[in-house]
Amino acid sequence: MSDPVNTQSGLWNPDLAPVPAERRTWNWVHYASLWIGMVMCIPAYLLASGLIQQGMSAGQAVLTVLAGNLIVLVPMVLIGHSGAKYGLPFAVIVRSSFGTRGNKLPAALRALIACGWFGIQCWVGGSAIYAIANIMMGGALAGDKIAALGIDAGQLACFLFFWALHLWFIKRGPDSIRWIETVTAPLKIVIMLALLWWAWDKADGFGHLLSAPSQFVTGGAKQGQFWAVFWPGLTAMVGFWSTLAINIPDFTRFAKSQKDQMLGQSLGLPIPMALLAFVSVAVTSATIIIYGEAIWDPVDLAGRLEGIAVAIGLIIITIDTLCVNLAANTVGPAYDFSAIFPRHVSFATGGYITAGIGIAMMPWKLIETTDGYIFTWLIGYGALLGPILGIMLADYWLIRKQVLNVPALFDAQGEYRFRSGWNPAALIAFTLAVLPNLPGFLHAAFPGSFAGVPGVFTELYNYAWFVGLGISALVYLALMRRT
Repeated sequence: MSDPVNTQSGLWNPDLAPVPAERRTWNWVHYASLWIGMVMCIPAYLLASGLIQQGMSAGQAVLTVLAGNLIVLVPMVLIGHSGAKYGLPFAVIVRSSFGTRGNKLPAALRALIACGWFGIQCWVGGSAIYAIANIMMGGALAGDKIAALGIDAGQLACFLFFWALHLWFIKRGPDSIRWIETVTAPLKIVIMLALLWWAWDKADGFGHLLSAPSQFVTGGAKQGQFWAVFWPGLTAMVGFWSTLAINIPDFTRFAKSQKDQMLGQSLGLPIPMALLAFVSVAVTSATIIIYGEAIWDPVDLAGRLEGIAVAIGLIIITIDTLCVNLAANTVGPAYDFSAIFPRHVSFATGGYITAGIGIAMMPWKLIETTDGYIFTWLIGYGALLGPILGIMLADYWLIRKQVLNVPALFDAQGEYRFRSGWNPAALIAFTLAVLPNLPGFLHAAFPGSFAGVPGVFTELYNYAWFVGLGISALVYLALMRRT
């Protein structure tokens, strides 16, 4: 980098600037710990349950989770390369493809989706606190639901309390988040193993659920429908971490080397996700024997334990959810909002904006049902993020050949200005990649209003992330090579 960055351009602030060499201290252990910490969360625990409720066997569900995470690991490492090489966050790197003003579009989309996840995790953590408080107070918190919200006052208070805990870490920035993830990741592994042992001991094994056939076999309730469930299920598993696949430079910008980010991510993501899926299935199988019903929700399960184990279990869930939310759903959108308004929004302010929107989205409604969680939320936002990822991959690896002009990324009149700060090629590629998935999304989200969507669009929607990524990359390449 021969030319200095223009710090007066209106595109720069200290949180967006390249990370200096002395601050690039994250090694592969930090990245593996980061991923293990983010993987060990309740929404990830619930993924296998959603697939089994759709008809899969335990083995099919675990393998689908593993396959989805092996797929998303590839762009995760490739996009992470740019952060490790240049020390820049996602919202700055994406200026090379969308433009110095056009970057606001992918940054805003990614940030709003993260706000939804932030709210979901706050709801999970608040639910654990609600369960603890109700046990200690003999159920005194339970009451009538607030009509406008669909939850009772106690649930709302616990949700808001857990939400407020995040503000301390947001103020102190990404290094405080790295610290808490590194410390708690080994503990989470021990906790999962202990939960597995508890289930085995109490049920004298794991029960029949592990060996039960899928509903797709001959004579099953969904005979011959495996692929109709597998492909949207796989797309949802990829979509689960597709937010991080885009903004992973927000973390890899602190890497000591490319090897550290690549090795750490490879060790920390796919295998732990598959192991968590196995724990989820095995423990739930045991609950059928122990309690006479399948209990997929670990908060519900912790609330049924006896003695001090109840409080310990729920406190662990609360701490775990806090760690995950800070890493996965705070860092990215904080940088994104900062990049959208560089002169006015710092990392901390961006984090506070994330927290505010996370409340407004009423996250408890996003995960009310399996269909809503997997087929509307996960696949739906994958249809938006897949196209952004396809454009970024094509731009960085095939158009730029991993060479970025860093000063120009902060120059409103520089190389990445395109047309008034917007790159038409990226906008066209993004639009063309999103449109084919829009009818299928509307059908999934509002089946009553869009029941007449042609079958070809509903089928295409099952592959939304893949379709969006492929179309956007091809269109972007074609348009950029013509200019």
